[in-house]
Amino acid sequence: MFTEKVAVITGGARGIGKAIADEFRKASAHVCIIDLLPNDYYVGDLAEQTVLEDFARKVLADYGHVDFLINNALPLMKGLDQCSYDEFNYALRVGVTAPFYLTKLFAPHLAPGAAIVNISSSRDRMSQPQTESYSAAKGGISALTHALAVSLAGKARVNSISPGWIDTDYTVYEGPDATQQPAGRVGNPLDIANMVLYLCSDKAGFITGENICIDGGMTRQMIYHNDFGWTLQGGNA
Repeated sequence: MFTEKVAVITGGARGIGKAIADEFRKASAHVCIIDLLPNDYYVGDLAEQTVLEDFARKVLADYGHVDFLINNALPLMKGLDQCSYDEFNYALRVGVTAPFYLTKLFAPHLAPGAAIVNISSSRDRMSQPQTESYSAAKGGISALTHALAVSLAGKARVNSISPGWIDTDYTVYEGPDATQQPAGRVGNPLDIANMVLYLCSDKAGFITGENICIDGGMTRQMIYHNDFGWTLQGGNA
């Protein structure tokens, strides 16, 4: 399905990004990763404009076009009490500015049938305390998704995925960690990677500007104190 297609993946050296990269490789695509961590394509900081430009030049020099852009890199998570001005801006540069700028750089070189998938988070609609930098970045990329979908109409489909609890070590949880989720388990990276490849495929040809939350149903579950066994204790459910 993806033979000879070119997939660009940010944050592709571990976790969800690595699973996405592995699945594209299994489908015979060329994979171009950028990550701060060691990888076989490009090591660099997505927060730096010159790095983004150099990475884009390398991809285009190697392949001449891009079929799929997966903006997955993880922004910093710090909250109101400890996050500095520079740290907050850094989170936004990684989580929002880099996806925007890479899309801008690659836009003239998108192949017919191109697709962009942004990895947001269920934190784009719900929060824990002290997570402002991460939540703001994830909310930003969700909104950026539908803006880009309109701007790139006829040139590329643009969608986002909001993962919930995804255990990147593929740990199988039992007990409350699993049963608190309507799906009955904690997610793993393949739950996200499978949707990414679907959204990049022709089967998703009528889907653009959409956000798909993959969280085992957690954001659909209403929780009230002393209702269905939920009890608030010391400020935490």
